[in-house]
Amino acid sequence: MPDDPAAGAALAARLEAWRRRVDAALLDCLPPPTAEHQRLQTAMRYAVTAGGKRVRPVLCYATGEALGTPAAALDAPACALELVHAYSLVHDDLPAMDDDELRRGRPTCHIAFDEATAILAGDALQALAFDVLARAETLDASCCVAMIRALGEASGAAGMALGQAIDLAAVGRPLGLAELEYMHRHKTGALIRASVRLAALGAAADDALMARLDRYAAAVGLAFQIVDDILDVTADTATLGKPQGADAARDKPTYPALLGLDGARRHAAQTHAAALAALDGLGAQFDLLRGLSAYVVERSN
Repeated sequence: MPDDPAAGAALAARLEAWRRRVDAALLDCLPPPTAEHQRLQTAMRYAVTAGGKRVRPVLCYATGEALGTPAAALDAPACALELVHAYSLVHDDLPAMDDDELRRGRPTCHIAFDEATAILAGDALQALAFDVLARAETLDASCCVAMIRALGEASGAAGMALGQAIDLAAVGRPLGLAELEYMHRHKTGALIRASVRLAALGAAADDALMARLDRYAAAVGLAFQIVDDILDVTADTATLGKPQGADAARDKPTYPALLGLDGARRHAAQTHAAALAALDGLGAQFDLLRGLSAYVVERSN
């Protein structure tokens, strides 16, 4: 958060307003439970409405505000981003992946329902994300196609899915810093970069500004993962909403394991500085993005 208490309070209020906004929009786009298909639809809602920081939708709204785009024009991409994120968490928690039993302070989807229902719920959430974008009345056709393409690239074999595959293959194997960052630029960073890119596409940002925003988002994505790794060591299960020490228990490569806690904290600060440097010379309307980068590095869960 910004050092100025008033600025910090203002940023916190904006974050909460955007979280409430996307939560309401997500409820509108999720299918209501019906007697015929209640279990699948309830599992989808369970996965999406469990809370969370909503970092990706918030980044989308904040970027849009900096570029002069009304929040209403970004509800569809904000929802699509969170739906893809929710699907990824459901699948990451499965026994074939990370085999987690706790997410956001409550049983993971496959524990609350069953493994097959969790797989189908994740599949359905991913499909719904692209359906929401395709149906968005606030987007013209060319912008809609560009957003669908960007989200698809960030989610698939060139983005998040690749990162997860690398992560699974790296268990029990030490990685160097370059390898670790390559993994997380895909697993975590790709969708965070897409969060900024979708808003920039909606505002028809020029190539130069798009590149600067992408450098900002890439740094924020790395910082987010570094802090996640730090919190896995330093925070407790109640604060995290998931088992503390899970990465170490699985012998996963992490920033603290590679750099030490102090080294990981320094690296997080360096990535935050890189995010701010990407915005050098841009006006005060980008202060929300600057504050979000600080929030990512300073968060406690």
